[in-house]
Amino acid sequence: MKYKHGFFQLVERENGVYLRIYPPIADGRPISMDDVLFYLKQKMITGYDLSALKDTIIRAKKPTEFKLNDQKKEYGENEYVQITISLDRKMAVGRFYPPSPKGRLMTKEEILTDLELSGVRYGIVDQMIDTYMSHRQFCVNVILAKATPPQEGHSAEIEYHFDTNAQAKPEIKEDGTVDFRQLNNIVHIEKGTCLATLTPMVLGTPGKDVCGKVIQPKKVKNAALKYGKNISISEDGLHIYSNVSGHVSLTDETVFVSNTYEVPADVDTSTGNIDYDGDISINGNVITGFQVKATGDIYVKGAVEGAELIAGGDIILNRGIQGMERGYLKAGGNIVSKFIENSTVVAGGYVTADAIMHSKVTAKGDIQVKGKRGLITGGELHSGTVICAKIFGSTMGTHTTLEVGIDPALIEEYHRLEKELPEMEKELDKNEKVVNLYTKKLQQDGKLPEDKMKALKNATQKKKEIEDNLEEAEERFHYLEDEMEHNSNGRIQIENIAYPGVKVVISNIIYYVKSEIQHGQLIRDGADIRVKGL
Repeated sequence: MKYKHGFFQLVERENGVYLRIYPPIADGRPISMDDVLFYLKQKMITGYDLSALKDTIIRAKKPTEFKLNDQKKEYGENEYVQITISLDRKMAVGRFYPPSPKGRLMTKEEILTDLELSGVRYGIVDQMIDTYMSHRQFCVNVILAKATPPQEGHSAEIEYHFDTNAQAKPEIKEDGTVDFRQLNNIVHIEKGTCLATLTPMVLGTPGKDVCGKVIQPKKVKNAALKYGKNISISEDGLHIYSNVSGHVSLTDETVFVSNTYEVPADVDTSTGNIDYDGDISINGNVITGFQVKATGDIYVKGAVEGAELIAGGDIILNRGIQGMERGYLKAGGNIVSKFIENSTVVAGGYVTADAIMHSKVTAKGDIQVKGKRGLITGGELHSGTVICAKIFGSTMGTHTTLEVGIDPALIEEYHRLEKELPEMEKELDKNEKVVNLYTKKLQQDGKLPEDKMKALKNATQKKKEIEDNLEEAEERFHYLEDEMEHNSNGRIQIENIAYPGVKVVISNIIYYVKSEIQHGQLIRDGADIRVKGL
């Protein structure tokens, strides 16, 4: 037999058992002591000098014999194979050990039997077995079986043929003022424009491992083109087109194309409240007491008083809002205003203004106050990411609260659950008492009046519903609690100065500004908030 890699063979003689060592040839792999020890253990060969055996194997330059013990063996050892199945069951390999002179070589049927006994049921590579049997090489791994891998599919994909970036911010001029007209966040389209293309999902094909178990392909996700009015879809359902000229936006994976409803002057008694499916452009002011609602954007050239503006997209105020404690702005997208004063503001994106005074402002994205004044004083501001301004608070110590690091919607949900959980537990206890009372009476009397039986059924059903809801609510509450405890995102960026009187909260860690901070940022560091340079 021609060989390249080192191997060994058990030899029986009248005066004992020997190990014949065949060192590697040229660049062949040397004998592994792990192989030797494994084989001797399998064959229950003991009583040898391990140190001397190791030394002999290392020093052997030609076939050499080493006496293991004085045991007299009457029978030989046949060829032996160790079968190993990979952890992922994608492959089975055999490591063959030669027979002793009195033993015999394995047949193909014996190899196949050993594979079956080892749990290999599929993917046996006959060609590899045949090649091995015609050119035996011992103490090396031989691939005996291979899995059939699954053919992976792919999830459905949607390609939008327009700019979907909703984070366009107003341009800051060299003098520090903000140009609120140049937002560059309106995407104009012409009638007939293809807005999006869907590539359908393709399901994968299962494979099978060497143990015969099915290997499932990765799960794929389906998708569908979602769109609003003024849009049509192709017959094959793979393309959507605009039916009108206007502008396009993407909100919650839904494409909207809209024309703009234009109000020529003020929103007042001459117009009444406005509720429009699309964008609204107001050339005048919005007077106190009126409401403007739009599924798209709201743009106001004049000022907003103590009014209410609600938009599914962005709200852009050319002058600003003096809310007089009644002003309310809520946008699914971004809010851009010259100033915000004595108002409540909620944005699903970012908020940008020249000044924010004595207002409650909540934004999922950044709150940027970088205009000529760049002032935040009084009120409460909540951002999921960053609050940035030139000046925070005032020399008078105006109480100003800044909270960053967690999506404000999650904070609101946390506080809501904090109130609801005790109420749910109280309601559960109430129904448990009813169930226990009527169950006991039923066991004692054997029956209940019809009204009491109905009450028992209702209470039992209600109890089960509350238990399910309570379990889900508690799990969500603990998740939010953990998120608030460990979330280290968010920062306060001070471009000029922050005065005492400012309270900072970053993911539930509280910090009070006790002395002026200039040109720095506040970040969370473990369980503390520290000041860091810009």
